[in-house]
Order: sequence, then C-alpha cells, then structure tokens
Amino acid sequence: MISIFDFIQDLANPALGFLPRALMISVLSAIVCGVVGTHVVLRGMAFIGDAVAHSVFPGIAVAFALQTSVIAGGAVAGVVVAVLIAVFSQRRRVKEDTLIGVFFAGAFALGLVVISQIDGYTASLTNFLFGSIAGVSDTEIVVAFVLGTAITALLLGLNKELVAVSLDRETAMAQRLPVFALDLVLYLAVTCAVVISVRTIGNILVLALLVTPAASARLLTDRLTTMMAASVGIGVASSVVGLYLSWAVDVPTGATIVLVATAIFLLCWLFAPRRGVLTEKLSAARRMTRNDSAHAAEMTAVQTDTQKELA
Repeated sequence: MISIFDFIQDLANPALGFLPRALMISVLSAIVCGVVGTHVVLRGMAFIGDAVAHSVFPGIAVAFALQTSVIAGGAVAGVVVAVLIAVFSQRRRVKEDTLIGVFFAGAFALGLVVISQIDGYTASLTNFLFGSIAGVSDTEIVVAFVLGTAITALLLGLNKELVAVSLDRETAMAQRLPVFALDLVLYLAVTCAVVISVRTIGNILVLALLVTPAASARLLTDRLTTMMAASVGIGVASSVVGLYLSWAVDVPTGATIVLVATAIFLLCWLFAPRRGVLTEKLSAARRMTRNDSAHAAEMTAVQTDTQKELA
C-alpha cells in the first residue's frame, strides 16, 4: 500500500496524467451530486437518481457507437426522459414514482438494444455499469465543469422555490409558483449530476454518490444551506479518500468511493449530534443520571428537615 505522500507524487507525475484527471472528475461529481442530492433527499425522491442513471443509457450507447462524448450523449437522453416524466407527472393520475419506473425501464431496454449492435459492446457495457475513471478525457472534464457550474448556480438561485415545492406542493401551486418548471429544473439537475458521475463510479453505484452524502448531512443539521455544504464536503472527502485507497491497494475506484461515503453515513448515524443513535442513548443516560442525582439530593434535604423537626 502506497503512502499519501507517494500518492501526491503520482498526481504530479506527467506519465500518470490520467490520475489528476480522475481526481478532478471525482471532485466535480461530488460537488454537483452534493448540491443536487440535498434536494433529492429533502423531496424524498431517491428513486429518481437510479431511474435517471438507467434512462441515460441509450444516449451513452449511441455515444460509444459514434465515439463521441459520453457526457453529451447521456445528457441528451437524460433530458428527453426528464422532460417526459415532468410532463406526464403533472396530471397526477399516475404517481410520479410509477412514471419514473415506466420511462427508465423503457429507456434502459432501448439502450441495451442499441449497444448490442455495437462491436465490442461487452467492454462498453462494463465501462458504463462500473465506471471508467482512468479513461476520462480533458474534454469530458471541461464539459462536466460547465454543466456542473450551470446546474449548481441554477439550483442555488431557485433554492427557496424548490424547497417550497418539496415541502408542500399544493401550497406552492396556490402561491402561483411555476411548479412544472421547478419539477423540470430538478429532473434536469439530477440528469446532469448522474451523467457527470457515471464516468466516475458507473451506472450501478451512481445513486450512492447522489444520495449518501446528502443523507449523512441530513443527520447533522436542520438548516438547508448547512446541509448542502456538508453534503458537498462529505462527497468530496469520500471521492478523494476513495480515489487514494483504490490507487493504493488496487481496487475499483467507484466502489471504493461509495464504501467510504457509506462508512461516513454509518458514523453519522451513530454519532451525529442530537440524532446519532449512540448520541441519543448517551444523552438519555446523562438525563437519567441527573434526575437520579436531583432526586437523591431532594430526599437528603427532606430527611435533614425531618431530623431538625424531631430534634
């Protein structure tokens, strides 16, 4: 296992140019997923992350076939499916999660048909499912940076409106907020976050980077801005540590990043201030001890007064 110092040296090694690119795309993915994931967790729609990850498959398959940008191809397919879900979900006769299931299954099936017609599709499918962080190009980093910056700025600018729709959709409609447009913005944001992250950790694990850091942050705070910042911080830390560990012990990068994020979630679950399982038990034990001490002191005082009266 190499040391952190050796890892830093490898990052600066021109012969290992793919390594700093891997670090950059990992950090970019973590930042975008941290911001988008906050709204996903707040709205209770984690399922959409998995759905979008499958729905971008046709675009990625076509991109593989044409040897063009995976991010661009996935983005086009994801946008189409996101718009379809947003449009069909407005009537509310069929629930949103049902529509998501219908469209992502259909899109994934279409992607399988497309990629089966490509020579060497097995390798392409493996890259899609499990990520190919070592193969990230400079162009893909630029595209990811531009998309990520635009989506992050848009969500921050519409933060209050998105939260209002998440907390009470009917009230938001009564206040004449553009609910359909806000739904569409969120779906497109999830699409961009997924497309950026597919290269990093693959289709199977992308939901974890979108949801797990935000879920950890939710255990730490009630304030949305603080939760968003914590989600980004946890995601970035998971990506950096996961990349280092995968490089140091030669294990899959995407899976290692997810395992680090999951470990942080478990620590938050146990030790988060006020909400951690062990923290709550310790607080309850302290309260019980204080109550017992107060009761003992009260009984001592009563006994003392009684003895004085008898004397």
